[in-house]
Amino acid sequence: MKITFYGHNSLQIEIENTVILVDPFISGNPLSKDTVAIHSLKANYILLTHAHQDHTLDAEAIAKNTGATIVSNWEIASYYGAKGIAVHPMNFGGSWQFDFGKVKYVNAIHTSSFADGSNGGQPGGFVIESEHKNIYIAGDTALTMDMKLIPMQTKLDLAILPIGDNFTMGVDDAIIASDFVQCEKVLGVHYDTFGYIEIDHEEAKRKFYDAGKDLMLLEIGESIEL
Repeated sequence: MKITFYGHNSLQIEIENTVILVDPFISGNPLSKDTVAIHSLKANYILLTHAHQDHTLDAEAIAKNTGATIVSNWEIASYYGAKGIAVHPMNFGGSWQFDFGKVKYVNAIHTSSFADGSNGGQPGGFVIESEHKNIYIAGDTALTMDMKLIPMQTKLDLAILPIGDNFTMGVDDAIIASDFVQCEKVLGVHYDTFGYIEIDHEEAKRKFYDAGKDLMLLEIGESIEL
């Protein structure tokens, strides 16, 4: 499993021959718009955690360019399905066996609406079990006790957590979240994109290290392999 960071909460996950994009917000991100060309991206699936523009901006264009299937909650799937895009709707607690692995849609605490005011339903996250590697994509969320349910069913190899604070968990809450999901390897997302969520990288890494955990902060376009 290879994971590439495209800034903010935008990720590319490669599992064998399948390419999954998560929350593609690239062309409007000042940190990624000049380094990542959305029309060059490949995708079989696009996972959307919620409807906010900083998570969905490029989803329609990429889906139409690649023929990718958008996977999200019922409201978001219906929104894109009405545009003629292939979708797979999910809802909380539900799971589905895709060709690349099993995906479960899990709780998040945030808000969710499209830029045009359309209903985005409730925000969520994803647990992916695949290739003997399991990951948790939290999406935009506050710290929630529901996270404790995840390790009761899935042993995680990586937790992808927001750390920018203000709109989501900050570093301190993300450390607690990693305790809740029982995963000491964390990929930080949702930071530095704009002023409200700028962080001190070294301090964030130090706090995780002092807690006995590994925080990875990738450069845009940088990848890790599990």
